Amino acid sequence: MRNYIFSWLITLTLLGSACSESQSQSTSLKADDFSEKIKQSPEAIVLDVRTPEEFAKGHLEVAKNIDWKNNSFINKVEQIDKSKPVFVYCLSGVRSAAAAKKMREAGFTQVYELDGGIVKWRAANLPETTDVSNPGMSTQQFEALLDSDKLVLVNFYAEWCEPCKRMAPYMKELTNDMKDKVKVVRINADDNKELCKALKVDALPVLQVYKNKTMSWSHEGFIEKADLVKHLN
Repeated sequence: MRNYIFSWLITLTLLGSACSESQSQSTSLKADDFSEKIKQSPEAIVLDVRTPEEFAKGHLEVAKNIDWKNNSFINKVEQIDKSKPVFVYCLSGVRSAAAAKKMREAGFTQVYELDGGIVKWRAANLPETTDVSNPGMSTQQFEALLDSDKLVLVNFYAEWCEPCKRMAPYMKELTNDMKDKVKVVRINADDNKELCKALKVDALPVLQVYKNKTMSWSHEGFIEKADLVKHLN
């Protein structure tokens, strides 16, 4: 009897360990791993959950677009075969994480997220296709913007980036309040993806301060206006 109980406890321990290991396996994949996993899953569904406007400016070639913020999102994903692997991405990973969570709750069994979104995909120089022909600003045009006797504050942003939205009002204020000594340049990452790739901008928002065409300071992510002004002063 004691041997039976001992064996039973060992079995439970092993099962618990296996379950824990399975649950700990990450479904958030780096860009290269995300790309490779798609290649290994020929029946997979690649889902771009950004807006149609973002999708048109550049997306994974095989991606299907269903806007996470659209009220019909759940109804549309319910039409997808839940037994197939689904690869989800957005601009930076926030919307895709929310969409993936909702899909798992709806019964999808294999949902993979692109860590860092298409921004990281582009930084890894992975292929994408576009529905528009405008390549955006060139590096030469960018460098021309830095030609100033003032400090140049460059703000890389996107219309759909929540931290970018929070910073937008005070960025406009700085354009006027500090115009005597600071030139503010705002660059939409969606419209200038080749420039972002060349400058290795792989997250949003990004702030860069240039003096005499040389970068003197940079910051990634949200920052309060007062903290930014300290660096500009």
